[in-house]
Amino acid sequence: MTLPWIEIKVVFLLGIALLSYRVEGARRGLVGADATVFDVTTYGAKPDGKTNNAMMFIRAWNAACQSTGPAKLVIPPGNFMAGEVFFHGPCKCSDPITVEVLGTVLGHTDLSEYTSGLWIGFNKIDGLVVTGTGTFNGQGEASWKFNDRTHKTLLPISLKFQFVQNALVEKINLVNSKGFHMTVTSCNNFKLEGLDITAPGNSPNTDGIHISRSDLVNVTNSVIGTGDDCISMGEGNSNIRVSGITCGPGHGISVGSLGHPLDKDVKGIRVTNCTLKGTTNGARIKTLEKSNQMKASNIIFEDITMTDVKNPIIIDQHYNSKNKQGSSKVKISDIHFRNIRGSSISDVAVSLDCSNANPCEGVELVDIDLTYSGTCSCSLSAACSNAKAIFTGKQSPVACA
Repeated sequence: MTLPWIEIKVVFLLGIALLSYRVEGARRGLVGADATVFDVTTYGAKPDGKTNNAMMFIRAWNAACQSTGPAKLVIPPGNFMAGEVFFHGPCKCSDPITVEVLGTVLGHTDLSEYTSGLWIGFNKIDGLVVTGTGTFNGQGEASWKFNDRTHKTLLPISLKFQFVQNALVEKINLVNSKGFHMTVTSCNNFKLEGLDITAPGNSPNTDGIHISRSDLVNVTNSVIGTGDDCISMGEGNSNIRVSGITCGPGHGISVGSLGHPLDKDVKGIRVTNCTLKGTTNGARIKTLEKSNQMKASNIIFEDITMTDVKNPIIIDQHYNSKNKQGSSKVKISDIHFRNIRGSSISDVAVSLDCSNANPCEGVELVDIDLTYSGTCSCSLSAACSNAKAIFTGKQSPVACA
């Protein structure tokens, strides 16, 4: 282990400690008894499951945001339907602001209600806690037939956090989003824990959590089962930690896809102590074949258990390509798969399909213990292309050249 790697690890751990310290401080400041409560029903919201409460939610937020002391916006028990909602900052109070969800928030089923590609957005807020035992139900089942990824008409995101820092999102439930369940974009010092995110396995583009252009994000102890990636980590990210996730159904836990125009480098992602069941992919890094030039480095998948996963370990630098004739310009290096165990329904359990123009470098596989659980009379194998990989410890399947 070289000195630069030690320095990177120390910086990463210090960053996570700082995140925990700041978020825990926010938690203590937000849920205190001295917080002024802003109940959405006081601003006209009706829990009848029919009234569009979007404006009532916004009015309650604006009042809480303008408060000079600790503030808590409360959505009480009941069924509150709402169309597009924007919770904008910055807020006046130096204390974090709390949103406590105790009831069920239902997404309006009329897609014309959504003009900005989102359902509920949090923007430019410093100090935020979203908590409670309530549910955000996007009612996406009425809209999934309109999904058209080819023409880039993706459906609204349920919860979008953008330019939010020093935040905690905990204990809430997200069900049947129209598009992604949650996105975290251009955020800093952001913690997500104890979430339950659910949608059918055939629901299109319903990623559980998508993270991009963010630093110091920690996702822990959550159950996610959707029709797409349980967690996807896109471009521009640094110091992202994912642990204690139960994933399935879905497309696994992914870094990417990377290589879109204007994409920024990715560095410092660690996925540990996760369980994947019946997913299409397991630990995945994906880049576009026709891509811009960028780097993805210092990525770790460690202590992962998989049951009946189709592609347990996969680097795919020809993502979304039919002919696989191009050469991705995304440089992948310093990648580690450690202590990956369980079963694969595919006979190719390890696939390192890298770019011929930018071969993967510094790929390490340590203690891989996978068995075949498919239906054919196959033997488990690994496939490597343009990958400079090192294999140590147990290797099942047998390491590829």
